[in-house]
Amino acid sequence: MANLTPMMQQYLDLKEQYKDCILFFRLGDFYEMFFKDAEIASRELEITLTGRDCGLEERAPMCGVPFHAADSYISRLINKGYKVAICEQVEDPALAKGIVKREVIRVVTPGTVFDSSMLDERKNNYLMSVYKYGCFFGISIVDVSTGEFSSTNISWGNTVNKLLDEIAKYSPSEIIANSSFFDDTGLVENIRKRFNVYLSRFNDEYFETDYAIGKIRSQFEKSELLDREYELEINASGALLEYLEQTQKVNLNHIQNITSYKIEEFMIIDASTRRNLELTETMRERSRKGSLLWVLDRTVTSMGGRLIRKWIEQPLINVADINERLEAVREMKEKFMVRMEIRELLKRVYDIERLMGKVVIGNANGRDLVALKNSIGQVPYIKSLLEQCESSLNKRNYEQIDTLEDIYELIDKSIVDDPPVTITEGGIIKNGYNDDVDKYRKATIEGKNWVAALENQEREKTGIKNLRVGFNKVFGYYIEVTKSNYSQVPPEYIRKQTLANCERYITQELKEIEDTILGAEEKLIALEHQLFLDIRNKIASQVRRIKNTARCLSEIDVICSLAEVADRESYTMPEISTEDRIEITDGRHPVVEKMLGDSSFVPNDTLLDMDENRISIITGPNMAGKSTYMRQVALIVLMAQIGSFVPAKSAKIGIVDKIFTRVGASDDLASGQSTFMVEMSEVANILENATPRSLLILDEIGRGTSTFDGLSIAWSVIEYISDKEKIGCRTLFATHYHELTELEGKLTGIKNYCISVEKNGDDIIFLRKIIRGGADDSYGIQVARLAGVPELVINRAKEILAELNEADISKRASRVRKNKMLMEGQLDLFSVSRASKITDEVVEEIKGIDISTITPLEALNTLYNLQQKLKKG
Repeated sequence: MANLTPMMQQYLDLKEQYKDCILFFRLGDFYEMFFKDAEIASRELEITLTGRDCGLEERAPMCGVPFHAADSYISRLINKGYKVAICEQVEDPALAKGIVKREVIRVVTPGTVFDSSMLDERKNNYLMSVYKYGCFFGISIVDVSTGEFSSTNISWGNTVNKLLDEIAKYSPSEIIANSSFFDDTGLVENIRKRFNVYLSRFNDEYFETDYAIGKIRSQFEKSELLDREYELEINASGALLEYLEQTQKVNLNHIQNITSYKIEEFMIIDASTRRNLELTETMRERSRKGSLLWVLDRTVTSMGGRLIRKWIEQPLINVADINERLEAVREMKEKFMVRMEIRELLKRVYDIERLMGKVVIGNANGRDLVALKNSIGQVPYIKSLLEQCESSLNKRNYEQIDTLEDIYELIDKSIVDDPPVTITEGGIIKNGYNDDVDKYRKATIEGKNWVAALENQEREKTGIKNLRVGFNKVFGYYIEVTKSNYSQVPPEYIRKQTLANCERYITQELKEIEDTILGAEEKLIALEHQLFLDIRNKIASQVRRIKNTARCLSEIDVICSLAEVADRESYTMPEISTEDRIEITDGRHPVVEKMLGDSSFVPNDTLLDMDENRISIITGPNMAGKSTYMRQVALIVLMAQIGSFVPAKSAKIGIVDKIFTRVGASDDLASGQSTFMVEMSEVANILENATPRSLLILDEIGRGTSTFDGLSIAWSVIEYISDKEKIGCRTLFATHYHELTELEGKLTGIKNYCISVEKNGDDIIFLRKIIRGGADDSYGIQVARLAGVPELVINRAKEILAELNEADISKRASRVRKNKMLMEGQLDLFSVSRASKITDEVVEEIKGIDISTITPLEALNTLYNLQQKLKKG
């Protein structure tokens, strides 16, 4: 068997260490891929697959991409779910003995992307670590580009659902986990189906407690996380730090601390509710437009864009914290000129968080430092404007903002205003910053003047008019003489190269000039590179100060954004309290209202508490606006608890600890679940996890099965929720089962509401107004007509409806229910009592009366007798 070439052996040795990655192997100006990697890359990147002799009988499959365009290709592979290991030459080929030494300098994975061209600037790119121990979980989350690092434990309740909710909240690009996690195949499959995330198993030894503690101690001088023993988040955090070290292979000092939090410190919103309420993206198109984020995000910096998304994903439940935000927003809303000036200044601020990430890991170039300088240059002016603010949050940001004048001065004195992209070719350090740089730069400039003078001198001396002095990297400087002038070449010229039409010579004087110029240029480039690294390191050492200022700026941006929205959209400041009352006057749906534009949105009132107004049963036809109204209430509560003004005339919000929604119907075909099964699973989750302080939004419970089954389930669910011993929380319950309206007065805390409709012959007009009482009709046929169902079908539907009413199918069931009695405190819905039989007899007797022959006196007597019979029943 033939032997592999040394280069190919080197490639295979490196590939063995990174089996799960596509290896980008640097050869000259290209990254090459071989064997299986080449076949994958050729297919995914649509580049030509060729071959290369490698010492084997068959040529090795090969493809490559130019190194200067590699980022775009890497991005495409990452988006398709691959990892990429970047292998570089780590020694100068000119100095190498034998094959050039190469090493993998970085592994790019979906969760460790740094390149701004591969990231959404207004969204965090999270990497999550999950440690499963029994049925408990420790999780940690990092955004490598910004240095944000947080962790939590999931150790009680329905832990799997809580894990899924956290994944939904952070929407990580990548999850690493231990073997125990991957042993739970059901959980792994569930995550793969529900979330667009890259899952990979990480070695169990890195999750071990002692190893994890050591890793955390080596990264952070002090971490409060280590003060608490037996926390599973320690295991997850330690493994996450190890994973970053293995993939990034650089210092990660921009990750300054771990923020440990409890899930219960924020409003809990499960994955289904996030989707139904369309907090950050719409359900159908998964687009930003049409979401709550689209309405509220008027931020002007990337940092602010990421923070407002985080606020929406994690509403607060602490009244003091919420009110602090609201007061800050109120102040910015009222101080219009201050807000406008701050927003104009913030527009000139770049993404300081991600710039500092690049500075610390050593990826930042001169242009990044200039962007940082220009951003810092706005800070003193922003701080002076904040001095006029009085609310506690705005004052705290004013006090904590560091103007970073020393950093600004350092960059301003050292880096040219328009530096080159690379940092290894000079032209990056300003004149006057370093004496040696000035000296070498002068030598290179004067040296080139010397060359020009020498060229003129030699032309005059030799009489060769077209003599010229040129330069290339192989021979250095040379004198070029054309063929027709060979006879005039002086004897001191030393022939260096003969070409077809000319010859090239050197002289002793030219060689001395060359040594001076090239020596100065090489020294200048090397010195500029070293000075740049020193400047970058000085800035990196101040990462804590700079990141703290960036945090303040992003918070100010979000507060100004919420104030801007409140001002433009006529939102009002909600009153937040620990009471249980939710009272909204003239509430509006923030997204629908904005989508309608100039069209007038019909506002509605809401009253919910944990006593007489626990459950609102809402009836009315489809398309009338029930779902919009219920989502509107949930969004107003959520907006209030993130610290935003709300679309209403007034709003009093008693803190909600969890929002649950069961809205709409969708088959989960991937897991083989029907609409009804999905619905019942969501209902079960709600009943299991809701607390008295929760807000439930339930739409059409039970409609996925037969009428009586569905009605029975809906009835039972309402009974269960209304029971203070079981849940007793604030609930909006929309239904087409008009029979449920009978619960008002029979169960405490239930109130009936309906959407008002105006009927005009066969047509109906939806007035979109919520009023007290139950709906008298579903208006299904009228809605069908509005939807464009053919008139033939509509007419036939009317005939069938008349026949059904005549047969008294549904009305008989209604009479049965009206006569049933309470049984052990609950309503026995379908028991047929003696009263119902008497009622049937009365109906039959009425049917048998001949109205054309009966006298008025006989009619009165008959009516009296029927009345007595019913009373006795």
